[in-house]
Amino acid sequence: MKLFHVSETPDIAVFEPRPAKDGDARVWAIETRTLANYLLPRDCPRVCLRQGSATDPAELALLEGAEAIIAIEANWLDRVSTSTLFVYDMPRESFTLEDRTAGYWTSSLATAPTGCQAVHDLPGRIAAAGARLLALPSLWPLHDRAKASSLAFSMIRMRNAAPRA
Repeated sequence: MKLFHVSETPDIAVFEPRPAKDGDARVWAIETRTLANYLLPRDCPRVCLRQGSATDPAELALLEGAEAIIAIEANWLDRVSTSTLFVYDMPRESFTLEDRTAGYWTSSLATAPTGCQAVHDLPGRIAAAGARLLALPSLWPLHDRAKASSLAFSMIRMRNAAPRA
């Protein structure tokens, strides 16, 4: 399994551990399975859905036939369509799994990436990963529906989402 770090910053030679909410400093990486969740500008709020080990088959219709749904607010679509991200290849040796559902891996060590690829067509790359990108007027209805479902979900940067109606 490959690990990645996605950034809006090019040419990072070494990732230094940064303090997390629990006070421990870590370098974060994401696995291939959930990479599409991060192929968006950092501050873009999103709701990500995929089948999990406990997903009720009746709820798979929410995925609309895709491996995953990545929903953003419609007002972010232009920025997503014109942004460039840098996907760094991370060595697996010092990383341990932090969250299986989200695909988070962490290391307490400064880590040099082993490669980097600029990604210019974020919607195309998300689609190539098997995910469907949805641009919605508001994320809150899907947020609430996902939390009540048995699907595996990730809510990222929701503090940046437009307020509930």
